[in-house]
Amino acid sequence: MASTSARRSRGWLRTELTGLLFSSPAIIGLAAVMAYPVAASLYYSFCNYSVLKPPTWVGMANYGRLLTDELFWTSLWNTLYFAAFSVPLGIIVAFLLALLLNVKVRGMTVYRTIFYIPSIVPMVASSVLWIWLFNPQYGAVNALLRHVPGISDPPGWLSDPAWAKPTIILWSIWGVGNTVVIFLAGLQGVPQALYEAAEVDGASPWQRTLSITVPYMTPYLFFALVMGLIGSFQFFTPAMVMTNGTGGPADSTMFYALNLFHRAFSDFKMGYACAMAWVLFILVVIATLVVVKSSARYVYYESADEGAV
Repeated sequence: MASTSARRSRGWLRTELTGLLFSSPAIIGLAAVMAYPVAASLYYSFCNYSVLKPPTWVGMANYGRLLTDELFWTSLWNTLYFAAFSVPLGIIVAFLLALLLNVKVRGMTVYRTIFYIPSIVPMVASSVLWIWLFNPQYGAVNALLRHVPGISDPPGWLSDPAWAKPTIILWSIWGVGNTVVIFLAGLQGVPQALYEAAEVDGASPWQRTLSITVPYMTPYLFFALVMGLIGSFQFFTPAMVMTNGTGGPADSTMFYALNLFHRAFSDFKMGYACAMAWVLFILVVIATLVVVKSSARYVYYESADEGAV
């Protein structure tokens, strides 16, 4: 028994070392590219650092300044607002589209391609397109709205503080093609026998969707929720392009990442920007942990009796 156990231990060690050997280029590259910048940013977050001069240690001063920085709280609120609406709306729209695109009809491949194309358009290009579509004077959206009875004065969209964030949220929903593909893959794994049994029992399509499709799709919905949440906290490029980097009007689209960018590369307050980056990291970790820890209540895994992560 001892010799068998020793052989297993040696075999396990050999397997581990082989795996580490083959993955060592990636590990070394990741450590070289990421380890130093991460450690440096943590150090600089406790320094007064303008890039042009050597850093000077100021302790928790940068973090203390965040508490009294009105623009910091405005950008955080804008980001939370964006996450609260764009993530659930994106998941709902992607799920409904996946259900439609999962129906077996003629030409479905063409329909799937059409809905996927927006997600592969570069962010800058799609943002420029959005600027044109939602231009208050000559945009296609307002041109159509002016022909709707009762709408003589369409919204100002990106030029109106009340409509700027909703306009960008609409942009985020427009590119849900990647999530649709993931949901389509999940729908292929739902046992068809369950649908047939439910149909025999007289369940309506809506009841079959709620009782069979949704529970089997919860791992995919959970994945989309986590990835969407992380991505929404780092939202940057469309806001940068659509507002010409100003975060306007009236700071209504000054998202956290855009504010961080300006502090670092416009004001050259690199130490302060590093402090903002670490606060963002902590917020993302907390939000992700809350979602993951609560997932056991609503995520169903077919191979286990209870959902767990």
